[in-house]
Amino acid sequence: MGVVGNQLIFDVRSLEWGKMASLRRTRVAFCLDSFAIGGTELNAVRTAEALDPDRIELFIFHLQTHGPLRSRYERLAVSMTHVPIPNLCSPRTAVQGMRFARLLRRRNIDVVHSHDIYCNIFAVPWARVLSRCSIIASRRWWYEVPRPELVMLNRWSSLLAHRVLANSSGVAELLAREEGVPRKKIVEIPNFLAESAFELADEVVRVAKRRAWGLPDGAFAVGIVARLSPVKNHALLLKAVAQLDTRIHLVVIGDGPSRNQLEELARKLRIEARVHFVGEVVSPDNLHQFLDISVLCSLSEGFPNSLIEAMAAARPVIATPVGGVTDAVTHGVTGILVPFDDPLPLAEALRMLEADAPLRTRLGEAGREAVRLKFRQEIVIEKLSVLYEILADRGSAEALRAC
Repeated sequence: MGVVGNQLIFDVRSLEWGKMASLRRTRVAFCLDSFAIGGTELNAVRTAEALDPDRIELFIFHLQTHGPLRSRYERLAVSMTHVPIPNLCSPRTAVQGMRFARLLRRRNIDVVHSHDIYCNIFAVPWARVLSRCSIIASRRWWYEVPRPELVMLNRWSSLLAHRVLANSSGVAELLAREEGVPRKKIVEIPNFLAESAFELADEVVRVAKRRAWGLPDGAFAVGIVARLSPVKNHALLLKAVAQLDTRIHLVVIGDGPSRNQLEELARKLRIEARVHFVGEVVSPDNLHQFLDISVLCSLSEGFPNSLIEAMAAARPVIATPVGGVTDAVTHGVTGILVPFDDPLPLAEALRMLEADAPLRTRLGEAGREAVRLKFRQEIVIEKLSVLYEILADRGSAEALRAC
């Protein structure tokens, strides 16, 4: 198995190893920073829920203890171990690192899969030096990093890992071209959607949800589902909506550090009466289905869960062509792409879609079909499961080179 033209390739050795691995479940340890709601965290818990427990035995190591997603792991009845590190540079972190590696050995873990930057930096080196596990690091973001000093540490961890998972072709190329990760180490496995993301509620539920968000009957609802942080560029959308007819309302789903600033901007633009900050919503429903148009105007993206969820709900999408967005959206076919630094093109795209119901339907249905073909759960989970099974031959350097 390798990466050719950013495409994951499996050869017959994968199939043969899969047959042998079926004699014993592959033991995989997920390393997670938190149980908060975010793209990385949601992808991790969805992966845990989708893996076949008869094939993969899952263990969870987590740096933080609380968050709304914790209960979903607990329902899986998997082993969960807290690894309390005060910060990455504390002497106590070294103690926890040695404990982490000792637990990997004691539990006969085959593969460690780190899901985020903090776990890349913490888990990968300790697992590499003090265990015999195969190690997967993850790169799920574009350029944005919480602190600049983490960039070099994460790059070092990527080089130590046996494989680095990229969630889009753009991220895979960035790893190879700009961070020097050998291409043979990079495996592109995109985000995925469960079948439930394609399920749509009836009109009664739709009307009730929109009213609960404060939308008046007959309003045209533009929405964004994203963490309220500067990189998501909500201000661009607010400025665009300010140029539109008063029948058009904006629903902002999510929470984060930018909320107060965005609420103040809405007041300055005099659109606060038609901007609805509904906060973080935990729901089994695909929330995009209750909107008329979904927007994602980020400055940077690895690969956006929110965008493909909107497409699965057959919502027309408008997005900025950054990072992995173009892996999902073809301009004029499955959505509309606009610049991230000018509200005028976004306002024009919103105005055009609001006025053209057949175009909204056409883009929505095309996007739904594209997502169903490319990002279905069973396709992506099978790729990942086979990768785990190959890497489980942890004592064989030849097996690692072969995959």
